[in-house]
Parts: sequence; C-alpha cells; structure tokens
Amino acid sequence: MTKNIVKLAALPSVFGLVALSMSVKDADKPRENSTEGLELFYTVPQFDEIDTAVLDNTSNLNLATTGKSFTGFKEALGFKESQNDYKRINQLGYLGKYQFGRSTLLLLGVTDTDEFINNPRLQEKAFVANASRNKWVLRKDIKRFTGKVINGVKVTESGILAAAHLAGPGSVKSYLRSGGVEGFRDAFGTSVYSYIKKFAGYDVSFIEPDRNAKVDLDS
Repeated sequence: MTKNIVKLAALPSVFGLVALSMSVKDADKPRENSTEGLELFYTVPQFDEIDTAVLDNTSNLNLATTGKSFTGFKEALGFKESQNDYKRINQLGYLGKYQFGRSTLLLLGVTDTDEFINNPRLQEKAFVANASRNKWVLRKDIKRFTGKVINGVKVTESGILAAAHLAGPGSVKSYLRSGGVEGFRDAFGTSVYSYIKKFAGYDVSFIEPDRNAKVDLDS
C-alpha cells in the first residue's frame, strides 16, 4: 500500500518534467519562415508579454471608450502595450505608452529619452510620425489587401498599421504577400495575425503616408 502511494505521488513530478522538456524543445526550434531582406523595424519588444507585472502609474488602467475613432485606435494600442502608462520602461528598455525602442525614436528625430519618457505630448507625436512612416512603406499593401480575408480575418488599414507597430512594416508585407503563411511571432505568441485581428476597423484616415516623417519638437 505504501509503495502504491509513493508511486502515485511521483506521477505529477514525472508529468512536470515531461512538460518542461517539451517546452524547452519547442523554444529551441528555429523560425520556419524567413523574412530575410525585408525592413524589420520593431517599435515594441519581441518579449513584450514578459513585463506585465509592475507599472509606474496605475491611474491609467481604464481604457477610454472612444469607439472606432483614431483616438480609440491610439488608446486601444497604448493599452495593449503599456496599459496607457506614459512612464513605463520595460525590462528590455522599451519606452512609454507605445513601448518605442531607442533606434526607432532616433529614426523619428527623438534623441533625448529622458524628455521622451516624461513628455506625453511628445510620445503622441512620435506615435503619429511612426504610423505615417509605416503607412508610406505599406501604402501599396494597404490598397491591395484591405477588405480581403486572410486566415479567417478581414484585413483593414488599422489592423495593418497596428501590426506594423508591433513587428515593423517588412514583417507585415511578408505576412500579407504570403497569404498569411509567413509572419512575425514573438517568443510568447504575439503575432502579426493577432494585431490585424485585434485592431481591425478603426478610422486611421487621419494618418498621412510620409516616408520621412519626424517628430516636430517645436510645435
């Protein structure tokens, strides 16, 4: 009887070890699809799902009910990235409400990250400028794929721009032009597909495509 109890008690440990070995094995698998040669500018971290516990400002937890307007688009995306916390810096060094990387900020003309993290107005300008750049890069794909269904999801302009914010315009091109076969996915499964689906149907006509868009620090 005692031996049987010991055996039964050992079973959860055995299953745990098997699950752990499978998890490690899966984590070591290389990407099945390559995006070599495409522009891959990541404006939020590939491991953005890791740092979700601590926020510097917990007063921004309520998502504004702004519908499908452009403001609604910004608030929904900001909530996904940081719960709309302008002062958030995650463990990989991504900054602010929209979790920008320093290299992207330099591309947009922002060199002072201390000022950036303490200036909500500057962060909103950076978001618009980055969206304008992405919209220019993806202008042909927006025209070609908007309204089509890929992997069961209707493609919209706002979904495309949100996915570009996550993975860069090159990854979005790869996803759309491969019919949804190729696409960026972070270590925890956040994908181009998920952003195209989650942020579909917002009015982003406010965004003008601009290849060289930068933040106007004086206005």
